[in-house]
Amino acid sequence: MKAILFFFIVQMLVVSTGFSQYKSYKLNANGDTINATRMDGTKHGKWVIRIDEIRGEPGYEEEGEYKKGEKHGYWRRYNLSGDLIAVENFKLGGKDGLQQYYTYLGDLEREEWWKGYNPDAPYDTIAIYGTGSGEIVDYKIVKAEPYSVKDGEWKYYEPGSGRLIRKEKWERNNLVKPDAPKAVVSDKPKKVDKTAEMLEWEKKNRGKKGVVRDGRTGL
Repeated sequence: MKAILFFFIVQMLVVSTGFSQYKSYKLNANGDTINATRMDGTKHGKWVIRIDEIRGEPGYEEEGEYKKGEKHGYWRRYNLSGDLIAVENFKLGGKDGLQQYYTYLGDLEREEWWKGYNPDAPYDTIAIYGTGSGEIVDYKIVKAEPYSVKDGEWKYYEPGSGRLIRKEKWERNNLVKPDAPKAVVSDKPKKVDKTAEMLEWEKKNRGKKGVVRDGRTGL
């Protein structure tokens, strides 16, 4: 009995010590800690956030994790009926990687690619684009700051059928213009329209052997 009581007291001390690092927190139905705020005011760990409908804008719930006070990793968003409407990926507060958005019926509506800030890379290389041309004319090394930019291929789908209806290519928030279509080179000889004189010559000499047209216009 004393051993059980001692174990219970130790468990309570461990739980109390763990919670003492938080300024505020909640417990979900399983007893897990969620929505924790540390003493310095930064959000930490798993969060479930509810936004109610306001001024005609639909409400939603989202769940994911905070790291160093910023959204980090995969976050899922649901409408207030519980339908999944978005799966987003974050890197220390900025979108990074593949983002997917769905209709309330569960149809994939679009896919986006973003590039987020990498705290382990203090410098970044950015492209310099020509005015109006959309072509890269130079590169510049700059000090990296927290950012999130469109970078990669975006796809838009037709709800219901899932048919791909549009694609876009982005490079660091710059929409890349598609390359001009290349001329198709055919190996087939070009068809030449025959003149009336050519047709008449062929009619007169049809079936004759050794007759060669020398290019003169006279028959």
